[in-house]
Amino acid sequence: MMSQPLWQRPDIIDWSQRLLASYRHWLGQDLLPLAAAAPEAARQLFWAPRVVVSHGTQADPVLNYGNQAALDLWQLNWDRFTQTPSRHTAEPMHRQERTNMLAQLEAQGYVDNYRGVRISSQGRRFYIERAIIWNVVDDTGKRVGQAATFKEWQFLS
Repeated sequence: MMSQPLWQRPDIIDWSQRLLASYRHWLGQDLLPLAAAAPEAARQLFWAPRVVVSHGTQADPVLNYGNQAALDLWQLNWDRFTQTPSRHTAEPMHRQERTNMLAQLEAQGYVDNYRGVRISSQGRRFYIERAIIWNVVDDTGKRVGQAATFKEWQFLS
């Protein structure tokens, strides 16, 4: 018996809705044209032609979502991806750049036009541009994670 596709799992459908709603909350627009039903929105997000990733709120946040574009780019399957500390997807940032980005994220709930170097699980470096990072919030407005999306990248190695 085949297992169900990831985007059909109830926890993934719920998190996909949280990602999309939080994006709309902070940026005032939709990340993707919204489907009528949550399962279809989860499928569209998973197969979107842009990278979408997120992590939780742990002290050392662990990735909890990556769509197919993200899994391909970081060269990981779902199980390995969702066990990876978020910091392992990037090269160390300059302190001031990181401080500025976090201050903007704290002040307005999102950062747009972010760029930086990331690294795949196989050591392949790539430069991302025009990334958007946003806080993922629950129905009460409490932060439950952070997410990022981008559709432009260039391999460096």
